[in-house]
Amino acid sequence: MKKNSEISAYILCGGKSKRMQSEKGLVLYKGKPFIRWIIEAVMPVTSNIILVTSNGDYELIGLPMIEDVYADKGPVGGIHTALQHSKTDRNLILSCDVPKITTELIRNLVSESGKSEASLTFLHDGKNDYPLLGVYRKSAKKAFAEAIIADRLKLCPLVNLMSHQKLCVNSQQKALVQNINSRAELQALNLLNP
Repeated sequence: MKKNSEISAYILCGGKSKRMQSEKGLVLYKGKPFIRWIIEAVMPVTSNIILVTSNGDYELIGLPMIEDVYADKGPVGGIHTALQHSKTDRNLILSCDVPKITTELIRNLVSESGKSEASLTFLHDGKNDYPLLGVYRKSAKKAFAEAIIADRLKLCPLVNLMSHQKLCVNSQQKALVQNINSRAELQALNLLNP
């Protein structure tokens, strides 16, 4: 499958990283920063990759960076920033803490999003939603702007109010979508995947 010029990818790197105690996207897994694993998974799908961050440490990655339009609004603010910046209708949104995500899973997500008129398509494991592994249409920007103005910053309730489709991952794929948020989770990841 060739790269999709109709898709932009935005990796949200703006979290506080309190539990990790260091910038999550730059934490090393198998000798490479999380962000590199994610970029390598996205590159076969689209080369239009932008980092949403104000952290200058990401300049080493060599990709375009944009800062949040509204500071300190969490993932809702990051997604709004991405949608406002984007020139494409569909936008792949990923968090910076999913180093095991694969090109195959991303391709499937992008493909399914193109078959639906829903505002967003995101991954689901039968129990948990993963709206930070999703494809958002540019038209969703208005709902995100309104949520920021109303200070409704919880992402899952917001996306569930919008037109959406959930793409269920199978039991083997479940480990691929796991967020690595803490030192303990990183240690477990390294023990499981030496």
